[in-house]
Amino acid sequence: MGKRQHQKDKMYLTYTEWSEFYGGKKVESAENEHIKFKRLPFDHCCITMVPFEIPYCDRDGNVFELQAILDFVKTFKVNPITGKPIDVKTLVKLKFHRNGEGDYHCPALFKPFTKNSHIVAVAATGNVFSYEAVEQLNIKTKNWKDLVDDTPFQRKDLITIQDPQNIQKFDISKFHHIQKNLRV
Repeated sequence: MGKRQHQKDKMYLTYTEWSEFYGGKKVESAENEHIKFKRLPFDHCCITMVPFEIPYCDRDGNVFELQAILDFVKTFKVNPITGKPIDVKTLVKLKFHRNGEGDYHCPALFKPFTKNSHIVAVAATGNVFSYEAVEQLNIKTKNWKDLVDDTPFQRKDLITIQDPQNIQKFDISKFHHIQKNLRV
């Protein structure tokens, strides 16, 4: 009459069930290790992967060290991130501001930049601000003047350096010069 029909109905998950079916740590192969997402900090050059000293950026907001981008464009004549042709004259010199502790910060709100800050630059002047400052003091008030030196600009002159909602921009494995293994 159906004796012992519930012998395998356990009130717990076995190691095999947990690891294979319901989550748990999966065994990773060597192929998947290099595919993992690696984020580049906002204050690092996209070519050399080290902190910049003389920062320049393209219209997409990719930040480069001056000497590194000049050497790369001279050799390959393409943008190291997108792989599209680039002209050195279109690059914008950035002016980051530091606080008393040596950290980069917004010159309008004096908030230090972190990996979760939304950072924008004004292409006309190269000054770097937090998006919060530009939104409150420029966009909402329709005051299209730079917050540091009152140089007029347009909305299309805003370059997004870092957007915490779009972290794929800083995915090192997607950079053209990494995928094609281009070195200077």
